[in-house]
Amino acid sequence: MNFINPVDIDTLISQAEEENLYFKLIEQVNKDFALANESLDVPSSIFPFEFKNLMQEKIYKLIQYKFAEYLNLLYIIDVPEEQIKKLDGSDLVELSEQVTFLVLKREWQKVWFRNRM
Repeated sequence: MNFINPVDIDTLISQAEEENLYFKLIEQVNKDFALANESLDVPSSIFPFEFKNLMQEKIYKLIQYKFAEYLNLLYIIDVPEEQIKKLDGSDLVELSEQVTFLVLKREWQKVWFRNRM
């Protein structure tokens, strides 16, 4: 099966669930946030809606209060810088939602490719 580039968070999470990789996605997110010293500790029993909200809230707080740590997280996860630069930062809530999607998309790529090897 080819990698399908998701258009939004809901599509991404649905794809992860369909391929039985939702828990692997959570593990990857927990691992990379821990590597950035910004522990998220997402339980594997979390519902997709709560997962999205938990991540978005964490990213919002990082942007607002710990910007250097936010940049470090993006670096560790390997979110493409050009994608971040394209975002409109005038509304922090909207920005945190868009960044959450980019982070999840990169994490999903890692999980998907690792499970194809």
